[in-house]
Amino acid sequence: MSKRVIAVLTAFTILISGAMLTASAQDAPTPEEQAAAAVDTRKSLFKLFIHNLRPIAAMAQGAPFNAEIAERNARRIAAMAPMIPELLAHDTRGFDVETTALDKIWDNQDDIAAKAQALVDNANAFAAAAATGEMGATLGAFRAFGGSCGNCHDEYRVDND
Repeated sequence: MSKRVIAVLTAFTILISGAMLTASAQDAPTPEEQAAAAVDTRKSLFKLFIHNLRPIAAMAQGAPFNAEIAERNARRIAAMAPMIPELLAHDTRGFDVETTALDKIWDNQDDIAAKAQALVDNANAFAAAAATGEMGATLGAFRAFGGSCGNCHDEYRVDND
């Protein structure tokens, strides 16, 4: 190859590399966008919890008992609960984002992790009770399971009720 061709290819490579770096730098989300995304992700997870908890709560309030749904939904919640500490680790204080999370969450990450683990344990205990098909035992395990949600809400969530 001639020196001229090598020089042109080198210049072209540098030009393309520079354009790619500029494009990737422009695509990086701002801290505000990162905070908004963190809040959206948290809300999505908690919507999935609610979706799975509603039928169980309805059974606890007198709706027809369905052990299969109770077990399945509790196991889903137990599988998702370990994500709570990870999703609450992104500190969104100081950003203009709509959230019901209280600022003290980010000062108490060990407690958040412990509460998430309690939710896992209580959801699994509830699921095991539901697997027996025994309505009394299953609904008896609901208080601890539901309480796991309430314990975190009482301490770390804005009271909108």
